Amino acid sequence: MRQAMAEDGGAHPRIAAARMSIPPRGLVSPRGLSQVRQPMPSKIRNSLLWIFDAFEREPGYLCKRMFGCDAAYLDGLLCLVAADRDPPFNGLLVCTSQERHASLIEVMPALRAHPVLGKWLYVPQADAAFEDTAERLATLVLARDTRIGVEPKPRKPRKAGNARNSVLPD
Repeated sequence: MRQAMAEDGGAHPRIAAARMSIPPRGLVSPRGLSQVRQPMPSKIRNSLLWIFDAFEREPGYLCKRMFGCDAAYLDGLLCLVAADRDPPFNGLLVCTSQERHASLIEVMPALRAHPVLGKWLYVPQADAAFEDTAERLATLVLARDTRIGVEPKPRKPRKAGNARNSVLPD
């Protein structure tokens, strides 16, 4: 190393290694120079997105990220939220009003009120009937069942810059 530094005029070891075409430490796999480590993916995808596959051909379908989950909109209504996180956000949330809970639970007993978002129903991924319930819910959404779907609240427009901390007069 000292010889390389002397030949390079005392350059830093990483600069010297780069000039000698040796990859810097951290990029070389333990198996040798020929295999460079690949970076980890920046986003881990939701494993429950298969539920939304049935909606792909619908012209009014839109999938959006929502609080680390994926939400399915159909014809402008928020219908289902696939949550692949820690409980109680690990399952399928059914966007509906509380007046419609009893009717849906009667048809699908695996549904229950969500412990945090009590206005919506929920089937945990750990439930034995999860897959069947998810498929039945997707079928009801495609049939435009009026018990499923809520009008999303309009977003407040963003202010240009941070007006509260501005020192300029209005």
